[in-house]
Amino acid sequence: MNINDLLRKDIMIMDMKASDKSAAIDEMVASLEANKVVNDAESFKDAILKREEQTSTGLGDGIAMPHAKTDAVNEATVLFAKSENGLDYEALDGQPTYLFFMIAVPDGANDTHLETLAALSRMLIDQDFVAKLKQASTPQEIQALFHHEEEEPSEDLSEGKVEEEKPAEERAFVVAVTACPTGIAHTYMAEDALKKQAAEMGVDIRVETNGSDGASNALTQAEIERANGVIVAADKNVPMARFNEKPVLERPVSEGINNAEELVKMAMHRDAPIYHADEAAEADDEAESSTSVWRKIYKDLMNGVSHMLPFVVGGGILMAVSFLLEGFLGDDHELFNFFNTIGSNAFSFLIPILAGYIAMSIADRPGLMPGLVGGFMAVESNAGFLGGLVAGFLAGYLMLLVKRWFRGLPKSLDGLKSVLLYPVTGLFLIGLLMYFLIGPVFSTINTGMISFLENLGTGNAVILGALLGGMMAIDMGGPFNKAAYTFSIGIFTDTGDGSLMAAVMVGGMIPPIAIALATTFFRNKFTEEERKSGVTNYVMGLSFITEGAIPFAAADPVRVIGSSVIGALIGGGLTQLWASSIPAPHGGIFVIALADHALLFLVALVIGSVISALVLGFWKKTIKT
Repeated sequence: MNINDLLRKDIMIMDMKASDKSAAIDEMVASLEANKVVNDAESFKDAILKREEQTSTGLGDGIAMPHAKTDAVNEATVLFAKSENGLDYEALDGQPTYLFFMIAVPDGANDTHLETLAALSRMLIDQDFVAKLKQASTPQEIQALFHHEEEEPSEDLSEGKVEEEKPAEERAFVVAVTACPTGIAHTYMAEDALKKQAAEMGVDIRVETNGSDGASNALTQAEIERANGVIVAADKNVPMARFNEKPVLERPVSEGINNAEELVKMAMHRDAPIYHADEAAEADDEAESSTSVWRKIYKDLMNGVSHMLPFVVGGGILMAVSFLLEGFLGDDHELFNFFNTIGSNAFSFLIPILAGYIAMSIADRPGLMPGLVGGFMAVESNAGFLGGLVAGFLAGYLMLLVKRWFRGLPKSLDGLKSVLLYPVTGLFLIGLLMYFLIGPVFSTINTGMISFLENLGTGNAVILGALLGGMMAIDMGGPFNKAAYTFSIGIFTDTGDGSLMAAVMVGGMIPPIAIALATTFFRNKFTEEERKSGVTNYVMGLSFITEGAIPFAAADPVRVIGSSVIGALIGGGLTQLWASSIPAPHGGIFVIALADHALLFLVALVIGSVISALVLGFWKKTIKT
């Protein structure tokens, strides 16, 4: 693929009418919509504006590259536009902008598209080429210029190629990382600017790009150790611990483009603050905790849950299949034992993985091993899911304490920290606390909680099912939803009882199904776009993907969330009234056949969905045409 495959001449704007930034964006988006490049102009424009809020894409030197990667785009395209008199695009250099490249990339774009866009970004560093683009007056001339530029061989600066006046070991050497939030344009322009500037100055350089397709040309530890200094030109987080004790310049990606000479000069002369990984991590922790302690706890918990879920889903569904086979073949059949063994083995990892990755989120890699062991000890001591949660957080914060303890050691012992001091001390401390305190205490709590749930009367079980079902619909994938789902997984893991899984599954399926029904039978209450989106919610709802309802909830939160919670409460309560149970933690319609009282589960799902759809349909106002 070459650049002209993306840079279509039929959508170019050779005489832009806009006189300011807002109008320019509107004019370019309108052209993309008119030519079927985007399927949702408003959504695409919102993505463009969100990118502009982070850093202006007016790069200076008369160029702007607004860009977005979103599912509102049908095919990767670059729209070229030209303003004869220039306009104020809030460029980084404060000067008028004449040339515009609006880049539209669909989610999931392949590497070929991204490499082509990277090549486009690099070409625009060449001032002679830009001058020719400003003089061009027709789409054909624009495409001819890009065709010629691609055909002309260019010097490979990927390894910091310089004049061979000095042996390599005597030349200055700099490493850099470039990254922008979307990783489409600025990332590669900064890379090229730094390489060209380094070549002119006789400096070797290696640049790692963190683009939308992930990190490329990753720096090795040997290169980092050899480097005079490090340049991090980035508008998003990049891995920093590897630069411990090196001079590091942290700058916006725009400075990598516009101030490359200054950055290379400072890095080669080690004119930069020394980066201390431990202090930086603590500063990040303090900044985050000052913002929201609960947000930090939630983030750490979700890190554990997200890593645990593949084991939950894979193991749970294979175990559910084994139960189905048991009913037909008996518990001594080899096929039953095969599926049950695989599923059970996956399930045995749940609590250790949960605890390990909670600890890792808190204390980075040193927290992983103590967290895993703490989670395993929770299983062995019958402390269950709650014990595993506590083990994860405890191991993480213990490792932060251990890091602080060893901070004052001589630098010559730094190599011993990660391979000896951290793992031995962390393992001893978490083992001590789990064996003598956490294990016994939470074993008692876990046993009492399970006994309480097993002895719930029908009325209390219905209330609990309704509560869990309603929580699944309150924030549709947020903290309430995840709390209900995680609690039910914990009970399922400890007891094998899938009754509460039935409640949360029906509670999560109802919101998108209800929205799909409402958009079908109350068509005058929804826009044409909403009706089209509503159809996809049938599939998402039946698949137990609650998040399909989020766009509707964002547009009309009170009515959509209110009606969803009502239906989910009713559906969740009915699953407990009719003793429905699902021995699988995910799958929606695809695992209902494995349920106890499967027909009644479907009835609960239908009743909850219909009630929710009716409430939403009658509650919403008719759209005026």
